[in-house]
Amino acid sequence: QVQLMESGGGLVQPGGSLRLSCTASGSIVSVYFMAWYRQAPGKQRELVAIVSSGGTTNYADSVKGRFTLSRDSARSTVNLQMDSLKPEDTAIYYCNANIRVNSGPAGRREYWGQGTQVTVSS
Repeated sequence: QVQLMESGGGLVQPGGSLRLSCTASGSIVSVYFMAWYRQAPGKQRELVAIVSSGGTTNYADSVKGRFTLSRDSARSTVNLQMDSLKPEDTAIYYCNANIRVNSGPAGRREYWGQGTQVTVSS
């Protein structure tokens, strides 16, 4: 019923910028939060940035001051502006969302995007 569509990944030089976008579509009643995670080879998946339904954002220490998470008014789209990128930012970035799709007891569900590759290299 709900799909997360990711875009914006690619190859960028150190110090460059990329903007990731994630849009949730389908039978959405409300969005509790949307977030970006990333996973590098041999590493655990880690939270990069998250925005709650109230608009509060939180960032991993490693990206504070460099990444900015924003959302649209419908709270179904998030953008992750990534500036001053470093090689250690290289990872597959996954959109994550917690969404209520109906009013039933099991109506709140978690969704993951398929992932988009971000490579920071000279």
